[in-house]
Amino acid sequence: MQTDKMSDERTAMTGRRSFLAQLMGMAAATTLGPKWAIEAAEPVPAVLPTIQIGKHRISRLVAGSNPILGYSYAGQHADRHMKDYYTPERTVEFLQNCERAGITTHQFADPDRALPYLRPLRERGSKMSFICLHSQREKVKDAVERTQPIAMVHHGGATDRLFAAGKTGEVHDYVKAAHDCGVLAGVSAHNPDCIKRVADEGWEVDFFMTCFYFLTRKMVHKDAEIPMLDFGLPFFKDDPKAMTQVVRQVKQPCFGFKILGSGRHCSNQQTVRAAFKFAFENIKPTDGVIVGMFPWFFDEVGANAQFTRELGKRA
Repeated sequence: MQTDKMSDERTAMTGRRSFLAQLMGMAAATTLGPKWAIEAAEPVPAVLPTIQIGKHRISRLVAGSNPILGYSYAGQHADRHMKDYYTPERTVEFLQNCERAGITTHQFADPDRALPYLRPLRERGSKMSFICLHSQREKVKDAVERTQPIAMVHHGGATDRLFAAGKTGEVHDYVKAAHDCGVLAGVSAHNPDCIKRVADEGWEVDFFMTCFYFLTRKMVHKDAEIPMLDFGLPFFKDDPKAMTQVVRQVKQPCFGFKILGSGRHCSNQQTVRAAFKFAFENIKPTDGVIVGMFPWFFDEVGANAQFTRELGKRA
């Protein structure tokens, strides 16, 4: 009996030593930090379906910038939470994660707010391409020189407003200014009629950014009675069908954005998947989507990349 007891004690000691050794190993890994972990097992970047814009081959899923800028479309509390989360360092890490997931392009707005994370991202060896959403023709050259995007796109809200005011020439001049700077030129809009008119008039645009929801409806139809709270925006159920019908008619590549309704299709991953499915089934094989992500408590980057890999394969 004494021998059995001593044997049990030796077994227990061996188990404790093994457990402590595991703890010490984990502690050593923690002390060495994330850089050691990445160098020890650098993952091979994933591959997503791609499309062509100009001379550039890019992923069909593009990382958007609204959450980075604190635009939640859900009220001031959510806006503030996004701004607090997306420090320049965390934004760099987010885009590195996007690149590892196979997302090769980021659409940003406001060069002044983007440069604090674009510079260190490039310094760390990122090969990402960038699309600048912008609306000031006189500052196109400066934006191109400072941020070196592959494309400049006229901002959707500004496009809708100028078209409604009969000032389409200002948007056309922006397109010409972008080409004069040697980059691709795009036009963004929430109003499908703006996209259709640009295409019908044969503007020399390289691609479009097409909002799935006509959020500027009240701006264009000032006499329309649409009762809602002041901070509310008109996310009408059938708007995606109207915009994608136009998308399928134009020859240029289009990037659908707000395909998740600014979070309104994010109650669970089934609804997110359904939104991606609708988007890819209703745009052209040469089109892509721009999606803002807020991976605070869930790996939205990995999930959205997987939905694109699964549903965005070109026929």
